[in-house]
Amino acid sequence: MLADPHSLGNARQGASEALFDPDYWAARGELSAVAGGRGSAWFVGSTDHPWVLRHYRRGGFMARISQDQYWWHGEERVRSFAEWRLLLELSQRGLLVPKPVAAFYRRDRWTYRCDLITERILRAQSLSAALKDAALAPPVWRAVGTAVARLHRHGVDHADLNAHNILLDAAGTVSVIDFDRGQLRAQGAWSSRNLARLKHSLHKIAAVMPPDRFTPASWAELLAGYRVD
Repeated sequence: MLADPHSLGNARQGASEALFDPDYWAARGELSAVAGGRGSAWFVGSTDHPWVLRHYRRGGFMARISQDQYWWHGEERVRSFAEWRLLLELSQRGLLVPKPVAAFYRRDRWTYRCDLITERILRAQSLSAALKDAALAPPVWRAVGTAVARLHRHGVDHADLNAHNILLDAAGTVSVIDFDRGQLRAQGAWSSRNLARLKHSLHKIAAVMPPDRFTPASWAELLAGYRVD
């Protein structure tokens, strides 16, 4: 297990595998499911320490073979450990990402399963959820572009930049979550691929929404925010 003792707070006294078990939190009355995703994330913890617990699950074709097992290639390549370390680095740089609390894996010979706990970003909703409610004002789109640009300026390649992984709060603050398989890289074409993935995601979710939710003007505002950072 990797853990930040300060973030664990009182939980560090009994820190163990139980922290990564949804049943443990359910028994304490401190568990609720996170909407969306593959049903593998939960809000856990107290009001003093609100966290998000995520169990890593496969997607796509590999999920047909195993839903949550990954081939063992050494501890340095455990996905939850890699994301924990990346989030710690990004938090220390002052980027608006979830602060890592603890990461865990359990090995079974040639495979392993893993989990991650991060601090919860309160009073925020995903960009995709916000678009369901109403069209976004130009400053919001620019703020999203600026947030993405800051990550890219720090060399952060987000492996799955989409409208579900960008959070907005009422004050207009934009955070980015879910850095599984993310990495720090030298500047390159990957930043354009990140933007293309985000644009594709926005087109996909907006296809079933009113036409004002994502327009060419929306994307232009996002790019304007991206370029001025």
